[in-house]
Amino acid sequence: MRHPIVMSLTVLGALALSGCDRSGEAEVDRALRDLNVIDESNLNDVMLTVGDPGEAVAYFSRAVANDPGRIDLMRGLGKSLIRAQRPTEAVAAWQAVAAHPEHTNEDSVDLADAFIRNNQWTEAEATLNMIPPTHETFKRYRLEAMVADANENWAKADSFYEIAVGLTTTPAGVYNNWGFSKLTRGDYRGAERLFSDALRHDPSMFTAKNNLVLARGAQRNYDLPVIAMTQIERAQLLHTLALTAIKQNDITIGRGLLREAIDTHPQHFEEAVRALRALEDNVTN
Repeated sequence: MRHPIVMSLTVLGALALSGCDRSGEAEVDRALRDLNVIDESNLNDVMLTVGDPGEAVAYFSRAVANDPGRIDLMRGLGKSLIRAQRPTEAVAAWQAVAAHPEHTNEDSVDLADAFIRNNQWTEAEATLNMIPPTHETFKRYRLEAMVADANENWAKADSFYEIAVGLTTTPAGVYNNWGFSKLTRGDYRGAERLFSDALRHDPSMFTAKNNLVLARGAQRNYDLPVIAMTQIERAQLLHTLALTAIKQNDITIGRGLLREAIDTHPQHFEEAVRALRALEDNVTN
């Protein structure tokens, strides 16, 4: 008489164990899914930083095609196209991100950046104007400054550059851009000061060194500034000074600087040799 009871208990136990197995499988599946997401996220980060730009574009293009509508993958495609220096395609990618229902103000900033890289200044300005003024980030103000520069609205550009400098711990690039803006306006002393500020924050920035020499040369100051430089950099900066002097019709000084650049360079300095040869041929003729 007890057999049915024992059998019932056995069946219930089996069902209970079956339920535990299904629950365990679900937990394993969920854990694997979470692990896959983590792995994918890590791979995405690698592709956006150390990966080859062309490979990153291919990776995110496939990812977006396989999982359309995922805004993180769409952003990855836009960023990788910027890294690959394909601005026209980057504009289209960031426009798609900006049209996504989950887009953020920072996505609009990235779209404006893509427009600038593609020389679409009007579109960049319109995009920035649509971003609420409460969205105050370094990148936003750096782009605002560049647009103001393009419009030759110098007061506005200076204001935005100053704000951008205060929003970053690595302002060398901003100081360099700001200095170049001053250089194009003919404010050579202001430019010189800003390039010096850039080098104070990043002594290795050769662009700022070259721009500093241009600013000094424009004031007919043909002495190299007292800054850290390699022997090759010294030769290159002397070459820049020489061309600046020649452009201002200081031919004798320019010739001497070219010769010094050639003597300073540890290898054959073709550009300087060619410039000196052209100068001497022109004088002879």
